[in-house]
Amino acid sequence: MIDLPVDLPADLAPLSWLIGVWEGTGVIDYETAEHRYQEEFTHRISFSHDGGDYLNYSATAWAHRGENKLPLVAESGYWRVARPATQADAGPGLLPPTTDASPRTADDVEALRAASGGFPIEVSLAHSDGTMELYLGEINGPRIDIATDAIVRTAEAKNYSAATRMYGLVDSHLLWAWDIAALGSALHSHASARLARVS
Repeated sequence: MIDLPVDLPADLAPLSWLIGVWEGTGVIDYETAEHRYQEEFTHRISFSHDGGDYLNYSATAWAHRGENKLPLVAESGYWRVARPATQADAGPGLLPPTTDASPRTADDVEALRAASGGFPIEVSLAHSDGTMELYLGEINGPRIDIATDAIVRTAEAKNYSAATRMYGLVDSHLLWAWDIAALGSALHSHASARLARVS
């Protein structure tokens, strides 16, 4: 059973079941013209909040090579329900809001619900390998489907052009699958994992 926090901003209600630390194992299986990647890995994901209308996200993964742990790419970022910015929101940069606003309510969030029954979400991630992703998608109950709207990478980063991710809550476990288009290959399955909440 998952206990949901009761002190969250209204905008986080659809995402609240993600909050916590999740750990488990997964499998990488990705083929390019030059190489087939097959590896098991350990994964740790953390979703937290600090009072804002977004979740903080961080993830790390390690492949196991005998007695050694091989660090894989780490990522950090923000998850939020998508809504138009107003004068009552801070930004861009450090610019403060120009008007005061009443706290958003459950009715305000409900007005964002799509015809499908879910809520639009935005996920921005930065990777330790010099890649940044912006995902757009939907959270519908215990399922999340997102796809890249943009990928930015440094001049020295490996080729990476598109991705989709799916997350779901199944039997109190966080299951996810990640498809990528990278290293000259078209979008196809890349990795998946099953994680249990540890805190």
